Amino acid sequence: MGALDEGHYCVVLENGVKLDDFEHEPETVAIEDAVKVLLQGLGEDVNREGLRKTPLRVAKALREGTKGYKQNVKDIVQGALFPEVGVENGTGLAGGDGGLVLVRDIDLFSYCESCLLPFQVKCHVGYIPSSQRVVGLSKLSRVADIFARRFQDPQHLADDICFGLHHGINPTGVAVVLQCSHIHFPNFQLAILESNHKRFAKTIVGSGLGTFEDKDSVNWIDFFGLLRCRGISLDNIRSRNSLKDSWCPSRSQKVGPSGNPDMEIAVASILRSLGQDPCRKDLVGTPSRFIKWLLNFKDSNLEMKLNGLATISLRPIGLGNNNKKLVRSEVNLSLWSLCEHHLLPFYGLVHIGYMSGEEINPIGKSLLQSIVHFHGFKLQVQERLTRQIAETVSPLLGGDIMVVVEANHTCMISRGIEKFGSNTATIAVLGRFSNDALARSQFLQMIPSYSL
Repeated sequence: MGALDEGHYCVVLENGVKLDDFEHEPETVAIEDAVKVLLQGLGEDVNREGLRKTPLRVAKALREGTKGYKQNVKDIVQGALFPEVGVENGTGLAGGDGGLVLVRDIDLFSYCESCLLPFQVKCHVGYIPSSQRVVGLSKLSRVADIFARRFQDPQHLADDICFGLHHGINPTGVAVVLQCSHIHFPNFQLAILESNHKRFAKTIVGSGLGTFEDKDSVNWIDFFGLLRCRGISLDNIRSRNSLKDSWCPSRSQKVGPSGNPDMEIAVASILRSLGQDPCRKDLVGTPSRFIKWLLNFKDSNLEMKLNGLATISLRPIGLGNNNKKLVRSEVNLSLWSLCEHHLLPFYGLVHIGYMSGEEINPIGKSLLQSIVHFHGFKLQVQERLTRQIAETVSPLLGGDIMVVVEANHTCMISRGIEKFGSNTATIAVLGRFSNDALARSQFLQMIPSYSL
């Protein structure tokens, strides 16, 4: 789709409805109103620059991310089954006469039905054609996407994809294996205490129908054999009974009122606007869990907590003779934050460079980490966050500062953009770093060269 400006589009959808009309549909308006309640519950001004269009952006992202409820498999595969005779002499299995067809590494995202945060999926789909018919390969990923664009948990998603394909193309057998990663977002206190907090809860699930219902089937041997170098086998697929209560990190918390009934009602309104019943078994407790997570980003509480941790140390540090300063660094400070444009989380690493005559950081890495969390645990954009960190640490480390922030943004995978594996880097420089290219280069070389 081609954007004329942010939040406004002139293209036409497949059903002939302009996105301008989409913005005025009752469901979209209801979600916008609910998002405004959430922002106000965080103490934000919904009319400030950066937030004015957030309700509409969130509504678009949610409707795009749950459009699978209005799609069906039949519309996707109808007309996409093609004749393929296969082995003529009746010996062996191949092509349309029973050979395994596998599509690997389909990147998907879905919304967790327990907490409404998006999770990533690497999907592997295999089927054995029957009646000398094969299906267009792109249809396998499109069918998987239909079910991913609903509120899900991994096992339900695997079962839905498997069932949809089995009944849509009538193969001899279908198998689905999913590698799922759910962001494990800490609260402010936990982030301060655990510098190496685990970023993701991960699981592998599988589902099979037809000839794949038998776990000892030779077809599974073929399937996993073709998933070579991915570390997947039948042994490390989680069972249905062990997955439900351990998959979503928020389910480890006691379900109960969040203490913000208006915000919970707003989330329930969003679910209804998306065609879902908040009283449905799998969604009971979801509004409360989401609000408890969202309240991590309420500004007023964080300022008090940071002051309690750091006020004693928040004073300029004398760094000795300016002529003997060398480029120093503190790298790999963990970052957690929430995009104010889409209310979707982003996470990553912060690297801070400074000039000092001392080999040891005079204020300590833990205080720098606290500063990063202080600015991260609020509604943010990465560019502003980078500048704020630089301005805060500048008087503490002598004024010559360079900050690099590397982050993954879930809004890049969960609202139609779908740029899996992309990440964003931003830089802020103060003092000597502003005009000393050699110093900047020295600091950049200190940053570990590995992906987030």
